[in-house]
Amino acid sequence: MQQEIKVMIVEDQEPVREGLRILIDGSEGYRCIMSCRTAEEALISLGAETPDVVLMDINLPGMSGIECVVHIKNRFPLIQVMMLTVFDNNEQIFKSLEAGATGYMLKKTPPARLLEAITELVNGGSPMNGEIARKVVMAFMKPLPAGIADFSLTSREEEILACLSKGYLYKEIADKLFISLDTVRSHIRNIYQKLHVRTRTEALLLYMNR
Repeated sequence: MQQEIKVMIVEDQEPVREGLRILIDGSEGYRCIMSCRTAEEALISLGAETPDVVLMDINLPGMSGIECVVHIKNRFPLIQVMMLTVFDNNEQIFKSLEAGATGYMLKKTPPARLLEAITELVNGGSPMNGEIARKVVMAFMKPLPAGIADFSLTSREEEILACLSKGYLYKEIADKLFISLDTVRSHIRNIYQKLHVRTRTEALLLYMNR
């Protein structure tokens, strides 16, 4: 028998909060263990019983939902947080994800889909409404600013970036190009500096968009 999913609701509007509680408690396999009006109340309540999932509004009185996510993830990194909000603008979406939320659903989501999203979150997914997922994808497909196409990379740096785009490890790149591992690392540092990035993912996004 599947263990029930314990849910915490953080929502300042009483009708919405109560509606979510009724939906969760009235659905087999789910149980609402806490229902809070503010982020501050939620942080005080955590610890008595730990939820699997927190449904978090963004626009709360006092501390915002996004700030609350940071505190929750710092104290309880295994708790999964799903934003449940009316906000669908890029700034709020990415601030929430950066804070540690692993799901982002809009309040207009049908009840059955919301329950599916809670289960998906517990099972390792990152549920989002279709329009939210499209915004996330489009954010990584924006055209590059004028002038950024010329990275001034050397031919060797271009070769290394091409290898990275194919998933090669540093040692595999060294073997393929007949250079030392330290030389590969040195080239990678130069590439990051020229592209003004800090990670492989950022470098490859720029490289592939170019």
